Amino acid sequence: MIEFWNSLHPLLQAVIKGLAVIGVMFPFGGACSLIERKISAAMQGRPGPNRAIPFWFAWVPVIGPFLQRLGVFHLMADGGKMFFKEDPVPGHVNKFYFYLAPVVGMIPALTTVTVVPFGAYLNEAGQLVPLVLANLDVGILAVFAVSSLGVYSLILAGWSSNSKYPFLGGIRASAQLISYELSMTLSVLPVFLWVNAPGGEGTLSLFHVVGAQDGAWFGLWMPLCAIIFLVALFAETNRLPFDMAEGEADLVGGFHTEYGAMKWGLFFVAEYSHMLIGSGVFVLLFLGGWNPLPWVPLSDVAAWLHLADQPLLLGLLSIGIFLGKTLFFIFLFMWVRWTVPRFRYDQVMKLGWQKLLPLALGNLIFYAILIAWLQPKFSH
Repeated sequence: MIEFWNSLHPLLQAVIKGLAVIGVMFPFGGACSLIERKISAAMQGRPGPNRAIPFWFAWVPVIGPFLQRLGVFHLMADGGKMFFKEDPVPGHVNKFYFYLAPVVGMIPALTTVTVVPFGAYLNEAGQLVPLVLANLDVGILAVFAVSSLGVYSLILAGWSSNSKYPFLGGIRASAQLISYELSMTLSVLPVFLWVNAPGGEGTLSLFHVVGAQDGAWFGLWMPLCAIIFLVALFAETNRLPFDMAEGEADLVGGFHTEYGAMKWGLFFVAEYSHMLIGSGVFVLLFLGGWNPLPWVPLSDVAAWLHLADQPLLLGLLSIGIFLGKTLFFIFLFMWVRWTVPRFRYDQVMKLGWQKLLPLALGNLIFYAILIAWLQPKFSH
Protein backbone atom coordinates (compact mmCIF):
# COMPACT_ATOMS: atom_id res chain seq x y z
CA MET A 1 0.00 0.00 0.00
CA ILE A 2 2.84 2.39 0.87
CA GLU A 3 4.58 1.60 -2.41
CA PHE A 4 1.33 2.16 -4.33
CA TRP A 5 0.82 5.53 -2.66
CA ASN A 6 4.39 6.60 -3.42
CA SER A 7 3.90 5.62 -7.07
CA LEU A 8 1.02 8.09 -7.53
CA HIS A 9 1.61 11.46 -9.19
CA PRO A 10 2.22 14.25 -6.61
CA LEU A 11 -0.72 16.25 -8.00
CA LEU A 12 -3.04 13.26 -7.57
CA GLN A 13 -1.72 12.76 -4.03
CA ALA A 14 -2.48 16.41 -3.25
CA VAL A 15 -6.05 16.10 -4.57
CA ILE A 16 -6.66 12.93 -2.52
CA LYS A 17 -5.25 14.59 0.61
CA GLY A 18 -7.42 17.66 0.10
CA LEU A 19 -10.57 15.58 -0.37
CA ALA A 20 -9.65 13.53 2.71
CA VAL A 21 -9.34 16.68 4.83
CA ILE A 22 -12.73 17.98 3.66
CA GLY A 23 -14.29 14.52 4.04
CA VAL A 24 -13.11 14.31 7.65
CA MET A 25 -13.45 17.88 8.95
CA PHE A 26 -16.97 18.65 7.72
CA PRO A 27 -18.60 15.51 9.18
CA PHE A 28 -16.53 16.02 12.32
CA GLY A 29 -17.98 19.53 12.77
CA GLY A 30 -21.53 18.19 12.45
CA ALA A 31 -20.84 15.26 14.76
CA CYS A 32 -19.36 17.59 17.41
CA SER A 33 -22.47 19.75 17.27
CA LEU A 34 -24.63 16.68 17.91
CA ILE A 35 -22.34 15.31 20.63
CA GLU A 36 -22.26 18.66 22.40
CA ARG A 37 -26.06 18.76 22.53
CA LYS A 38 -26.16 15.22 23.92
CA ILE A 39 -23.49 16.00 26.53
CA SER A 40 -25.23 19.19 27.63
CA ALA A 41 -28.53 17.30 27.83
CA ALA A 42 -26.97 14.56 29.97
CA MET A 43 -25.52 17.17 32.34
CA GLN A 44 -28.92 18.84 32.67
CA GLY A 45 -30.92 15.63 33.09
CA ARG A 46 -32.77 15.69 29.75
CA PRO A 47 -32.67 13.39 26.69
CA GLY A 48 -31.39 15.86 24.08
CA PRO A 49 -31.85 15.22 20.32
CA ASN A 50 -33.86 11.99 19.99
CA ARG A 51 -36.67 12.50 17.45
CA ALA A 52 -35.29 12.56 13.90
CA ILE A 53 -35.40 9.32 11.89
CA PRO A 54 -35.72 8.70 8.11
CA PHE A 55 -39.07 7.22 7.12
CA TRP A 56 -37.31 4.35 5.35
CA PHE A 57 -35.44 3.42 8.55
CA ALA A 58 -38.28 3.79 11.03
CA TRP A 59 -39.55 0.24 10.46
CA VAL A 60 -36.24 -1.45 11.40
CA PRO A 61 -36.85 -3.14 14.78
CA VAL A 62 -34.59 -2.51 17.80
CA ILE A 63 -31.78 -0.83 15.82
CA GLY A 64 -34.01 1.94 14.43
CA PRO A 65 -35.45 3.08 17.80
CA PHE A 66 -32.03 2.72 19.45
CA LEU A 67 -30.29 4.96 16.88
CA GLN A 68 -33.20 7.39 17.05
CA ARG A 69 -32.87 7.75 20.83
CA LEU A 70 -29.13 8.21 20.37
CA GLY A 71 -29.87 11.12 18.04
CA VAL A 72 -27.56 10.04 15.21
CA PHE A 73 -30.09 10.96 12.51
CA HIS A 74 -30.05 14.57 13.67
CA LEU A 75 -26.64 14.82 11.99
CA MET A 76 -28.35 14.14 8.63
CA ALA A 77 -31.19 16.52 9.49
CA ASP A 78 -28.81 19.32 10.45
CA GLY A 79 -26.77 18.88 7.27
CA GLY A 80 -29.87 18.92 5.08
CA LYS A 81 -31.20 22.00 6.85
CA MET A 82 -27.91 23.86 6.42
CA PHE A 83 -27.79 23.18 2.67
CA PHE A 84 -31.43 23.68 1.74
CA LYS A 85 -32.96 26.21 4.12
CA GLU A 86 -33.62 29.77 2.93
CA ASP A 87 -30.55 31.97 3.22
CA PRO A 88 -31.64 35.63 3.22
CA VAL A 89 -28.88 38.24 3.00
CA PRO A 90 -29.66 41.61 4.63
CA GLY A 91 -29.64 44.49 2.21
CA HIS A 92 -27.31 46.65 4.32
CA VAL A 93 -24.30 44.27 4.29
CA ASN A 94 -21.16 44.54 2.17
CA LYS A 95 -21.92 41.45 0.13
CA PHE A 96 -18.43 40.59 -1.16
CA TYR A 97 -16.80 40.53 2.28
CA PHE A 98 -19.97 39.12 3.86
CA TYR A 99 -19.66 36.02 1.65
CA LEU A 100 -15.88 35.95 1.98
CA ALA A 101 -15.79 35.82 5.80
CA PRO A 102 -16.97 32.18 6.29
CA VAL A 103 -14.63 31.00 3.52
CA VAL A 104 -11.70 32.76 5.19
CA GLY A 105 -12.72 31.06 8.45
CA MET A 106 -12.53 27.61 6.88
CA ILE A 107 -9.12 28.05 5.21
CA PRO A 108 -7.02 27.94 8.43
CA ALA A 109 -9.15 25.08 9.78
CA LEU A 110 -8.55 22.95 6.67
CA THR A 111 -4.89 23.97 6.28
CA THR A 112 -3.44 23.51 9.75
CA VAL A 113 -4.67 19.91 10.01
CA THR A 114 -2.30 18.95 7.17
CA VAL A 115 0.84 19.56 9.27
CA VAL A 116 -0.36 17.77 12.43
CA PRO A 117 0.94 14.17 12.63
CA PHE A 118 -1.76 11.77 13.81
CA GLY A 119 0.13 8.48 14.05
CA ALA A 120 3.31 6.62 13.15
CA TYR A 121 4.59 3.27 11.92
CA LEU A 122 7.96 1.48 11.75
CA ASN A 123 9.69 1.27 8.38
CA GLU A 124 11.97 -1.56 7.22
CA ALA A 125 14.93 0.04 9.00
CA GLY A 126 13.02 0.02 12.29
CA GLN A 127 12.61 3.80 12.35
CA LEU A 128 9.36 5.54 13.22
CA VAL A 129 7.76 7.32 10.26
CA PRO A 130 5.00 9.91 10.92
CA LEU A 131 1.52 9.64 9.45
CA VAL A 132 0.97 13.23 8.33
CA LEU A 133 -0.28 14.90 5.18
CA ALA A 134 2.55 17.45 5.05
CA ASN A 135 5.61 16.58 7.14
CA LEU A 136 7.07 20.05 7.72
CA ASP A 137 10.13 20.65 9.86
CA VAL A 138 8.49 23.88 11.03
CA GLY A 139 5.25 22.15 12.03
CA ILE A 140 4.39 24.14 15.17
CA LEU A 141 5.30 27.42 13.46
CA ALA A 142 2.98 26.55 10.56
CA VAL A 143 0.15 25.74 13.00
CA PHE A 144 0.53 29.06 14.84
CA ALA A 145 1.05 31.13 11.67
CA VAL A 146 -1.91 29.76 9.73
CA SER A 147 -4.38 29.35 12.61
CA SER A 148 -3.84 32.98 13.67
CA LEU A 149 -5.29 34.04 10.31
CA GLY A 150 -8.70 32.85 11.52
CA VAL A 151 -9.20 36.14 13.34
CA TYR A 152 -9.62 37.87 9.96
CA SER A 153 -12.76 35.82 9.40
CA LEU A 154 -14.38 37.21 12.55
CA ILE A 155 -13.28 40.77 11.79
CA LEU A 156 -14.57 40.54 8.21
CA ALA A 157 -17.90 39.07 9.35
CA GLY A 158 -18.39 41.78 11.96
CA TRP A 159 -17.36 44.68 9.74
CA SER A 160 -19.14 43.57 6.56
CA SER A 161 -22.44 43.08 8.43
CA ASN A 162 -22.75 46.87 8.83
CA SER A 163 -24.44 46.30 12.18
CA LYS A 164 -23.31 47.37 15.65
CA TYR A 165 -23.57 44.02 17.45
CA PRO A 166 -21.59 41.98 14.88
CA PHE A 167 -19.03 44.79 14.68
CA LEU A 168 -18.53 44.74 18.46
CA GLY A 169 -18.21 40.94 18.33
CA GLY A 170 -15.49 41.18 15.67
CA ILE A 171 -13.57 43.82 17.63
CA ARG A 172 -13.76 41.79 20.84
CA ALA A 173 -12.61 38.66 19.03
CA SER A 174 -9.57 40.33 17.47
CA ALA A 175 -8.43 41.76 20.83
CA GLN A 176 -8.92 38.43 22.61
CA LEU A 177 -7.17 36.24 20.03
CA ILE A 178 -4.16 38.53 19.78
CA SER A 179 -3.88 38.69 23.58
CA TYR A 180 -3.84 34.94 24.17
CA GLU A 181 -1.63 34.05 21.20
CA LEU A 182 1.32 35.59 23.06
CA SER A 183 0.86 33.36 26.11
CA MET A 184 0.25 30.29 23.95
CA THR A 185 3.47 30.81 22.00
CA LEU A 186 5.53 31.43 25.14
CA SER A 187 4.14 28.26 26.75
CA VAL A 188 5.56 25.95 24.06
CA LEU A 189 9.05 27.49 23.95
CA PRO A 190 10.37 25.40 26.91
CA VAL A 191 9.33 22.25 25.04
CA PHE A 192 11.39 23.20 22.00
CA LEU A 193 14.29 24.40 24.14
CA TRP A 194 14.52 20.85 25.45
CA VAL A 195 13.99 19.16 22.07
CA ASN A 196 16.65 21.33 20.40
CA ALA A 197 19.62 20.43 22.56
CA PRO A 198 22.89 22.32 21.85
CA GLY A 199 24.81 20.65 19.04
CA GLY A 200 21.72 18.88 17.74
CA GLU A 201 19.79 19.48 14.56
CA GLY A 202 17.36 22.35 15.18
CA THR A 203 13.74 21.53 14.50
CA LEU A 204 10.20 22.74 15.14
CA SER A 205 8.69 19.43 14.04
CA LEU A 206 5.81 18.06 16.10
CA PHE A 207 6.98 14.54 15.20
CA HIS A 208 10.33 15.15 16.90
CA VAL A 209 8.52 16.49 19.96
CA VAL A 210 6.68 13.17 20.29
CA GLY A 211 9.97 11.32 19.80
CA ALA A 212 11.45 13.29 22.71
CA GLN A 213 8.64 11.94 24.95
CA ASP A 214 9.57 8.25 24.74
CA GLY A 215 10.30 8.59 28.46
CA ALA A 216 8.56 11.21 30.58
CA TRP A 217 5.85 13.24 28.87
CA PHE A 218 6.40 17.00 28.85
CA GLY A 219 3.06 17.45 30.59
CA LEU A 220 4.49 15.69 33.66
CA TRP A 221 7.57 17.84 34.18
CA MET A 222 6.31 20.99 32.46
CA PRO A 223 2.79 21.13 33.95
CA LEU A 224 2.59 24.92 34.00
CA CYS A 225 3.40 25.04 30.28
CA ALA A 226 0.54 22.61 29.65
CA ILE A 227 -1.93 24.59 31.80
CA ILE A 228 -1.05 27.92 30.14
CA PHE A 229 -1.36 26.35 26.69
CA LEU A 230 -4.72 24.80 27.55
CA VAL A 231 -6.18 28.04 28.94
CA ALA A 232 -4.94 29.96 25.89
CA LEU A 233 -6.41 27.24 23.67
CA PHE A 234 -9.85 27.79 25.19
CA ALA A 235 -9.51 31.51 24.44
CA GLU A 236 -8.17 30.97 20.91
CA THR A 237 -11.08 28.70 19.99
CA ASN A 238 -13.69 31.13 21.41
CA ARG A 239 -15.03 28.49 23.77
CA LEU A 240 -16.65 29.20 27.13
CA PRO A 241 -15.69 30.78 29.41
CA PHE A 242 -13.92 32.84 26.69
CA ASP A 243 -16.63 33.15 24.00
CA MET A 244 -16.42 36.94 23.92
CA ALA A 245 -16.75 36.93 20.13
CA GLU A 246 -20.32 35.64 20.50
CA GLY A 247 -21.52 36.63 23.97
CA GLU A 248 -25.23 36.10 23.24
CA ALA A 249 -26.24 37.81 26.49
CA ASP A 250 -24.84 41.17 25.39
CA LEU A 251 -24.20 40.84 21.64
CA VAL A 252 -27.32 38.99 20.40
CA GLY A 253 -25.08 36.36 18.79
CA GLY A 254 -21.97 38.42 18.08
CA PHE A 255 -20.11 38.48 14.77
CA HIS A 256 -22.44 35.96 13.09
CA THR A 257 -25.73 37.69 13.96
CA GLU A 258 -26.59 38.43 10.31
CA TYR A 259 -25.63 34.97 9.01
CA GLY A 260 -27.87 31.98 8.36
CA ALA A 261 -27.95 28.54 6.71
CA MET A 262 -24.65 27.16 5.39
CA LYS A 263 -22.68 30.38 5.84
CA TRP A 264 -23.54 30.29 9.55
CA GLY A 265 -22.67 26.59 9.65
CA LEU A 266 -19.19 27.18 8.18
CA PHE A 267 -18.24 29.35 11.16
CA PHE A 268 -19.05 26.51 13.55
CA VAL A 269 -17.41 23.81 11.46
CA ALA A 270 -14.31 26.02 11.65
CA GLU A 271 -14.69 26.37 15.44
CA TYR A 272 -14.95 22.63 15.98
CA SER A 273 -12.06 22.06 13.56
CA HIS A 274 -9.89 24.42 15.59
CA MET A 275 -10.91 22.49 18.71
CA LEU A 276 -9.79 19.23 17.08
CA ILE A 277 -6.49 20.65 15.84
CA GLY A 278 -5.77 22.43 19.13
CA SER A 279 -6.51 19.28 21.14
CA GLY A 280 -4.29 17.25 18.81
CA VAL A 281 -1.41 19.71 19.15
CA PHE A 282 -1.80 19.67 22.96
CA VAL A 283 -1.59 15.85 22.92
CA LEU A 284 1.52 15.96 20.72
CA LEU A 285 3.26 18.58 22.84
CA PHE A 286 2.43 17.44 26.36
CA LEU A 287 0.85 13.96 26.40
CA GLY A 288 3.21 11.86 24.32
CA GLY A 289 1.22 11.84 21.09
CA TRP A 290 0.77 8.21 20.03
CA ASN A 291 2.91 6.84 22.90
CA PRO A 292 0.33 5.02 25.06
CA LEU A 293 1.87 5.71 28.50
CA PRO A 294 4.81 7.61 30.02
CA TRP A 295 8.03 5.58 29.60
CA VAL A 296 6.14 3.21 27.25
CA PRO A 297 6.92 4.33 23.67
CA LEU A 298 5.06 3.03 20.63
CA SER A 299 8.14 1.09 19.46
CA ASP A 300 8.05 -1.02 22.65
CA VAL A 301 4.35 -1.74 22.14
CA ALA A 302 5.11 -2.77 18.55
CA ALA A 303 7.73 -5.23 19.83
CA TRP A 304 5.39 -6.67 22.49
CA LEU A 305 2.53 -7.15 20.01
CA HIS A 306 4.83 -8.26 17.14
CA LEU A 307 3.63 -5.38 14.96
CA ALA A 308 7.06 -4.10 13.92
CA ASP A 309 6.66 -5.69 10.46
CA GLN A 310 2.94 -4.75 10.21
CA PRO A 311 2.98 -1.03 9.34
CA LEU A 312 -0.75 -0.92 8.58
CA LEU A 313 -1.80 -2.43 11.93
CA LEU A 314 0.76 -0.39 13.88
CA GLY A 315 -0.37 2.77 12.10
CA LEU A 316 -4.01 2.06 13.00
CA LEU A 317 -3.02 1.40 16.63
CA SER A 318 -1.08 4.67 16.83
CA ILE A 319 -4.01 6.58 15.29
CA GLY A 320 -6.36 5.00 17.82
CA ILE A 321 -4.14 6.03 20.76
CA PHE A 322 -3.76 9.57 19.43
CA LEU A 323 -7.46 10.00 18.68
CA GLY A 324 -8.45 8.60 22.08
CA LYS A 325 -6.42 11.31 23.86
CA THR A 326 -7.63 14.00 21.45
CA LEU A 327 -11.32 13.10 21.85
CA PHE A 328 -10.94 13.31 25.62
CA PHE A 329 -9.98 16.97 25.23
CA ILE A 330 -12.89 17.55 22.85
CA PHE A 331 -15.10 16.25 25.68
CA LEU A 332 -13.25 18.56 28.11
CA PHE A 333 -14.09 21.56 25.91
CA MET A 334 -17.77 20.61 26.03
CA TRP A 335 -17.71 19.76 29.73
CA VAL A 336 -16.27 23.18 30.60
CA ARG A 337 -18.79 24.95 28.37
CA TRP A 338 -21.73 23.54 30.32
CA THR A 339 -20.08 23.93 33.73
CA VAL A 340 -18.23 27.26 33.93
CA PRO A 341 -20.00 30.63 33.52
CA ARG A 342 -18.78 33.13 30.95
CA PHE A 343 -16.21 35.74 32.01
CA ARG A 344 -16.83 39.45 31.64
CA TYR A 345 -14.78 41.05 28.90
CA ASP A 346 -12.63 43.03 31.33
CA GLN A 347 -11.89 39.79 33.20
CA VAL A 348 -10.78 38.13 29.95
CA MET A 349 -8.37 40.98 29.17
CA LYS A 350 -7.08 41.11 32.74
CA LEU A 351 -6.48 37.35 32.80
CA GLY A 352 -4.68 37.47 29.46
CA TRP A 353 -2.40 40.46 30.03
CA GLN A 354 -1.97 40.74 33.82
CA LYS A 355 -2.02 37.07 34.83
CA LEU A 356 -1.30 34.64 32.01
CA LEU A 357 1.34 36.61 30.07
CA PRO A 358 3.58 37.36 33.13
CA LEU A 359 3.13 33.75 34.25
CA ALA A 360 4.16 32.48 30.79
CA LEU A 361 7.23 34.76 30.79
CA GLY A 362 8.28 33.65 34.28
CA ASN A 363 7.70 30.02 33.33
CA LEU A 364 9.88 30.42 30.21
CA ILE A 365 12.74 31.97 32.21
CA PHE A 366 12.53 29.22 34.85
CA TYR A 367 12.67 26.40 32.32
CA ALA A 368 15.37 28.12 30.26
CA ILE A 369 17.60 28.13 33.36
CA LEU A 370 16.57 24.59 34.36
CA ILE A 371 17.18 23.17 30.88
CA ALA A 372 20.55 24.95 30.60
CA TRP A 373 21.54 23.21 33.86
CA LEU A 374 20.05 19.78 33.07
CA GLN A 375 20.96 19.22 29.43
CA PRO A 376 24.77 19.04 29.90
CA LYS A 377 24.20 16.38 32.56
CA PHE A 378 21.98 14.34 30.21
CA SER A 379 24.40 14.75 27.30
CA HIS A 380 27.15 13.11 29.37
